[in-house]
Parts: sequence; C-alpha cells; structure tokens
Amino acid sequence: MEDFLSAVKDFVRTFRSLNPQTIKIISHLDSDGLSSSAILIKAFQREEIPFSLMTVRQLDDLILEETKREHYSVIFFLDLGSGSLSKIEHVFPDREVFILDHHSLEDYRFTHVHLLNPHLYGIDGSKEISGAGITYLFAKALNPHNMSSAFLALIGAIGDMQEYNGFASELNNFILEDAVNSGEIEIKIGLRMFGTHTRPLNKVLEYATDPYIPGVSGNLVGVHQFLDELGIDATIDGKYKKLIQLSQDDLKKLVTGIILRRLGSEERPDDVLGKIYLLREEDDESPTKDAKEFSTLLNACGRMNKPSLGIGCCLNDKKLKKEAIHLLTDYKREIIASLNWFHSNKNTFIEGEGFVLINAGNHIKDTMIGTLASLIVKSNIYAPETIILSFAYTLDGHIKVSVRCRKANEIDLMSIIHKIVEKVGGVAGGHKYAAGALVSQDREKEFITHAQNTLTQLFLEHKKIVS
Repeated sequence: MEDFLSAVKDFVRTFRSLNPQTIKIISHLDSDGLSSSAILIKAFQREEIPFSLMTVRQLDDLILEETKREHYSVIFFLDLGSGSLSKIEHVFPDREVFILDHHSLEDYRFTHVHLLNPHLYGIDGSKEISGAGITYLFAKALNPHNMSSAFLALIGAIGDMQEYNGFASELNNFILEDAVNSGEIEIKIGLRMFGTHTRPLNKVLEYATDPYIPGVSGNLVGVHQFLDELGIDATIDGKYKKLIQLSQDDLKKLVTGIILRRLGSEERPDDVLGKIYLLREEDDESPTKDAKEFSTLLNACGRMNKPSLGIGCCLNDKKLKKEAIHLLTDYKREIIASLNWFHSNKNTFIEGEGFVLINAGNHIKDTMIGTLASLIVKSNIYAPETIILSFAYTLDGHIKVSVRCRKANEIDLMSIIHKIVEKVGGVAGGHKYAAGALVSQDREKEFITHAQNTLTQLFLEHKKIVS
C-alpha cells in the first residue's frame, strides 16, 4: 500500500509538470466510471483546468481513432484502459496519456503511457480498490481539499462489489475514513437490503435477491403471508410502509423472520444485518441517501444511456438529480422486462456441465445484459458454481457479453472470457469477479462454439482437480 500511495504522488508530480490547454477524459459509464468522472471533474474545476469528457461502455478501436483526430495533448482514461495498453500506445505515440484504472493488465511492456494501477504493486484491483478509489487518491494528492470527494470513491467501490458488510481492504478503509472525517458519510448497522429508504416494504421483500429470502423473494403472495405470520403492522392508510417507517418492534420481528427463513442456506443467515453507508446531506427517502442505492442510480443512468445525469447527481446538480431519479423508474421496468423474458425463455438456453449460455439477441438491451446476469447468479436458480455467460446484440453489429458466477472468488472470469475472445476476435475487459467482452455478430456461431468448448474444458479440469 505504501508503495502504491507513493506512486500516486509521483503520478501527480508528472501531471503537474505539464501545462495542457484542455484535457480529454474518457471514462467507463458504470457506477465506478461515473463516480471516477465526477471526482476528476471536481478536482480539475478546483484547479481551473479545462477539460472535455466522454463516457463509453467499452474502449474499442473506433473510440481510440476518434480521439486521435482530436487535438488534445493530454488524455485521461478512467476505470478502463489497462487491457488496451498496446493499442493506446500505438494510437497516441506523441500524447501524454494517463490511465487511472483497477482492471487486469494486458501483458504488455508499455513505455510512455503513465499508468496508475494497483496490480503493478501486488494489490488485487478487483476487490481492494475501485477505479473511483484510484481517481480519488490522485485527486486528493493533487489538492487535499478534494477529500470531500471520498464518498464518491466509496460509491464506485460498492458498484464494483467491493463491499460486503464492510470493506475488506486497507485501501478502501483508508478512503472510508476520509469520507467519515469529511462529514459526508455516516455508518449505521441495519438491514442490508436494497430500497430500504425508497421502496414500499412489500416491494423490498419481493425484489430481495441479496439477501435471497426463500419463499419470499420473487413471490408477492409469499410476501403477504410472511408479513402476516410475523404479525407486522406493514401499512398506513392501506399503503405499505417503507422499511425505515417500521417501529423498532416490527423491525426486530422482520430481522428475526428473515434470519429464520434463511437457515440452511449457503450464506450466513444473519448476513442480512450489517453496515450501511448513509450520505448525511441527502434526504432520508431519496435514492441518493444510501450509498448502495446511489450506486444503483448511477448504474441506471449509464445503462439507460444517460450518463450525464449520473454525473450530475454526483455533482449535486438538483435538476439533473431529479431527472436521474425519474429515470430510475424506467430502469426498474427494464430490469423487470429482462427478468420476465429470462423466465419465459429458459428452455431455449444452452446448458452444459457447470455453465449456462443465455443468448438474448435483440430481446434485451446490450447495456442491461450484465445486470441480468448479476441478478441471475444471486437468485439461486442455478447452482452457486454455475458460470452464467449472457450476451445481447448492440446497435452497431456487435455482441455484448457478460460473464458472472456466484462463486467467482474460486474462478477467474477475466481469464475465461479472454480465452474465448482470443479465438474469435473482439475486446475483453473487467476483472476476475465480473468480466465482459465485445464480439462481432458475424462470428456469433464461432463465439458460441468456443464458449461451450472452453467452459466444458474448464468443468472437466475442475472435476479432475477435485477428484
């Protein structure tokens, strides 16, 4: 960690030695990427450094060539770029390129690219620090007043699944301490369920996937029976209360009931209780109050092709925040439509030993396919070790691929997608816990064949090791 923090200071010194007219920022459009963008925007505004921003879902040749035609002497890549080092160096031989990223590194010996990546210092970027965390450390080293952006780094880390009842890494806890000391974040112990501040209680329980509640999650009738059994006063004037409106007595009944329902599950049944991170300055019933919900709001903006709204939320633009919260409703509808399509078409998927291939084609937006895969692995529909490889068509003739696994800590998903993509061409990205790729639709049949063969071979190798 000390070597990495020292490298951050060197990175800032290198940047300060330049005097760019305008800086080009290229960022990923998920929660981590948008948080990174907002942190750097705030930092550059404080230094009165002019910039231009582009958000992208994946770094491909078209974006690099388009940027090459622009006359920026300094380019920043946020939450992406580490897997495309050779291409970046080839396209920008005479530019000052800075990459702030936590993803796996391409096996390439770069020369003039300025790269700040924890993997270079023996730190696992997939779980110990996010892209937003790295951008925050850069911003803080640039100017200590940027410590006020620490909460955005936490939102990025939560979006990249680096928090579970606390942050496990020293670096993320270092940033958390800044967020608390700056007065932006307060930590409480509560029910770790999505929507506790915004959704009616019946919907919180019906859509509960993390944690999954047997007989309740995905079952509206089961929700009503569950609440009746517990004797919880769940309504006011015929409308369901929000979870934060429950009395302490009813809240205790709910927690006990959930724990009892989860006895015998693979996870610890009491994991429903834990640390939640609340933004002090946000309204109690706003989607921006809970850091986890804030992260989902940012993902909604990115997935619905409105990343500027997400950045506006991070910058506390009241008008854009209102629009983003409205967009969240559309995002939820897309999720429900995706799940309905999934359940109606399960018999069409390719299932093998230890894997499932889900070809959504044009039925699901390519920006939603990763969200669908993540929900499926949390739902207990398939065995925990099952690899879910889902893909959908993009508007420009590609296939957007997402690969997830509930037991991803035992499997390197990034390595798997690389093995598949290297045989059919395309671009792979992500990390060992969640990875994706972009492949030409012209090679769809080859892709499916190679995916089946690779995943089958992986299962056989794993079976051999276990036996």
